[in-house]
Amino acid sequence: MQNCYRPSRATWKTIGILVGEKQMHKVSRSEQQLEMGWGKPMSRGLLRIVITALIVASACFASTLASAKDEILVGASVALTGKYSRTGQEQLNGYNMWVDEVNARGGLLDRKVKLIHYDDESKPDTGAKLYEKLITGDKVDLLLGPYSSGVTLAASTTAEKHNFPMVSPGAASSKIWARGYKNVFGLYTPAEIYMDQILELAQAKGLKKVALIHEDTAFPRDVAKAVKAKVAALGMELVFEEKYSKASTDFAAMLVKLKAKSPQVIVGGSYLPDSTAFVRQAKEYRFNPKIMAFAVGPGLPDFGANLGSDAEGVMGNTQWEASLKLPGAKAFAERYEQRFGQAPGYHAAGGYGGGQVLEAAVNKAGSLDKDALRKALSALEITTIFGRYQVDATGKQVGKPGYTIQWIGGERHIVLPQENSTHAVVYPFKPWKGR
Repeated sequence: MQNCYRPSRATWKTIGILVGEKQMHKVSRSEQQLEMGWGKPMSRGLLRIVITALIVASACFASTLASAKDEILVGASVALTGKYSRTGQEQLNGYNMWVDEVNARGGLLDRKVKLIHYDDESKPDTGAKLYEKLITGDKVDLLLGPYSSGVTLAASTTAEKHNFPMVSPGAASSKIWARGYKNVFGLYTPAEIYMDQILELAQAKGLKKVALIHEDTAFPRDVAKAVKAKVAALGMELVFEEKYSKASTDFAAMLVKLKAKSPQVIVGGSYLPDSTAFVRQAKEYRFNPKIMAFAVGPGLPDFGANLGSDAEGVMGNTQWEASLKLPGAKAFAERYEQRFGQAPGYHAAGGYGGGQVLEAAVNKAGSLDKDALRKALSALEITTIFGRYQVDATGKQVGKPGYTIQWIGGERHIVLPQENSTHAVVYPFKPWKGR
């Protein structure tokens, strides 16, 4: 607490307001004199002393109240309903674990941390409004981002408008960092390299014909754009491409067209619901490519839980697994499972890692000043339980690699890169009829 000037007891007695003294009761407007209870007028000089003392005392009291604020408010919107509710809940679990554990360590700047969050319903417009509320209404001190690139695009525009730094642990679309913004700092491996390892594997196996499907939203569009560029760079052929609307789960007509093109590789820019639905219908239509791979969906425990043995052999991406040799990753997974009754996916680890990055930035800045935090987040290079954090001048993540997973024997294994693998790639995808 900062030191304040405190008028002495004698000073207060002199000006007649010490407890027990007779009250000041009249100010002569014409002479600008204060008459004391015993009838003696106060000189202008003494009046100035009284006013100065009161002003200083009031300022000191206000400062004391401000410094006595014992909570640092962290704001976030999370997808608790709508399409991204499953992954949004995991991200919130990660946020809550970090808040509880940072408070157990003494908080930030010797103050407790409190998370204020609202449900953005998986909608970009709702997310933007909620961040406006968090910044201007709740007067939060720090920001963590929402889940999904679409909602993050909208939320980061609000943060930029208020020049308010935001750590984003739930988005990978490069479009977020291509707008010249200075206040959004990413954790995820960018979308443009999500499928590189899988396509390089396909080329190494002599495969040429690639089919691409993707949801028509921000992150899947970036995945699709990068897949087309990579296919061309590897000398492969894109024999089929089709996009579908958000929340689509009926792929019957698409599968009829796909089978006619006989692709050897199917790549999906997708989330959990659509990738799960596509695999179910691929079995029904006996669609048998050599490699079947999707963004996001297969990286979640729910993918295997929902599909059972039908998930076998499907490949996908992950930002994190507990098996990675990252400091604190295994212990985090154990604590998470004990608390929530299930193993964490990478969205939970990302939420916790986002909190760790925010914590490191606050400690580096030594304050909650927005300019100091922005500078700290730009220069920070650390390894969290989620992996390496290092961003470029735009705030885009450049220090963290991506990983390829495959469902093998009912479990999710890292298969690429080989130095991080827990199982060799199982190739080719086993035809449905032979299962």
